Amino acid sequence: MTTISTGAVDSNLLSTMNGGTAAKNATQEAQDRFMTLLVTQMKNQDPLNPMDNAQVTSQLAQLSTVTGIDKLNATVTTMNANFQASQNLQAASMIGHGVLAPGSAISLTDGKAIYGLDLPQAADKAEVTIRDSAGLAVKKISLDSLAQGLNTLTWDGTTEGGGKAVNGVYKFEVSASSAGKKLDVAPLSFGVVSSITSGVQGVKLGVINVGDIGMADVRQIY
Repeated sequence: MTTISTGAVDSNLLSTMNGGTAAKNATQEAQDRFMTLLVTQMKNQDPLNPMDNAQVTSQLAQLSTVTGIDKLNATVTTMNANFQASQNLQAASMIGHGVLAPGSAISLTDGKAIYGLDLPQAADKAEVTIRDSAGLAVKKISLDSLAQGLNTLTWDGTTEGGGKAVNGVYKFEVSASSAGKKLDVAPLSFGVVSSITSGVQGVKLGVINVGDIGMADVRQIY
């Protein structure tokens, strides 16, 4: 005959088997202890010198603050997770697309190259110098009347001597002025997004000829 034990089961074993679901979280326990102490204090108060409303309100406010902060932290954590997921999805959709981002590289393929300039204000004149890997000037381009902000430009691969530059990655420099005043120009490189990575510093796009950049570095998407 089989004997069935009706003895008490060890609470630690139950907790382990149930994944600890019977245990309250630390915040809830702190709130319960707070309320227990407050109720005990009110029950045992001196009838001739009872707690005033201000004291009770103050202590309840402390509990409310703890609860509020806990809920706020949970909300912020959820919002951060949702934002990260949204950024990952947005970044993934950019793979295979061309972008303009800060940089001085210009890639020439079969007589076609795209680059850009970001100007703090409209420019009367600008000059772009394209150099090869040895630092020699391959082409100088003079530009007039550029608008404030993003300007997308192209190079057809022609050289100073009238020939055609070979395919490859070059560097470009730019200077611009308005009414004789030199402007602070931000050169922009064109590249295709080939990969994305997500880490503690946020989402990074791997852009050919540019490198790893943040989403905020993208000036234009093609």
